[in-house]
Parts: sequence; structure tokens; C-alpha cells
Amino acid sequence: QVQLVESGGGLVQAGDSLSLSCAASGLTYNGGALAWFRQAPGKEREFVAAIRWNGGYTYYADSVKGRFIISRDRAKNPVYLQMNSLTPEDTAVYYCAADPARILSQIRQPDYKLWGQGTQVTVSS
Repeated sequence: QVQLVESGGGLVQAGDSLSLSCAASGLTYNGGALAWFRQAPGKEREFVAAIRWNGGYTYYADSVKGRFIISRDRAKNPVYLQMNSLTPEDTAVYYCAADPARILSQIRQPDYKLWGQGTQVTVSS
């Protein structure tokens, strides 16, 4: 059984950086995509970034492009999210997700097969 566990969240000030990690157990497939989503209070879950398992191609929401970097490490944790120049609007619970069958046209949709429990990121002004 595959489990995804996020870590690295916390409370930071505007302009600071934070790095999130997503550890996986039982993740043996070699395809599809890994992604980060976030959900702020009272809002729907939204796409943040994704990376294709093969080739490492990356995709970002416009709101984080140029500030966040998604990467993957096949030998250790499957996916990281480096967040720079954080603003209070980035405050949310961040979730990692994985889907071995995720195709490019669906990469931003919040219906991935596997999800972590989420980690809170709070940015103070």
C-alpha cells in the first residue's frame, strides 16, 4: 500500500523561503506525475506544481511560477517543493499527490489517485 507523507511546513514571514518534502512508501511505479496542491480556508483545493515522473518536465500555477520549484528524487523522497518569496496569499495546507496514470491534459486537475495528509504553511505579513 502506497502512503504519501508531507513534511516541512511551518510559520514563516513574508519574503522567506520554505521547503516541503513528500516521502512515499510502497511507491514502485514509473510513470504518470507527482504534484503539489494547496487549500486555504474557505477555498477549493488548487493546483500548485507538478512534475512528470519520466523526463522530469515541470508545470506551475501562474501564481507561483518563478517563485516555487518542484523536483523529484527517485532514490529518496519522491517530490520536493522549494518555495521562495512567500507571501501571506501562499498560506494554506499543502498536499502532495501522485498518480501513475496521470496524463498531461489532466496534470492540473485535483483528482490524483494518491494523496498525503497535508502540511500547514502559514506566512505572516
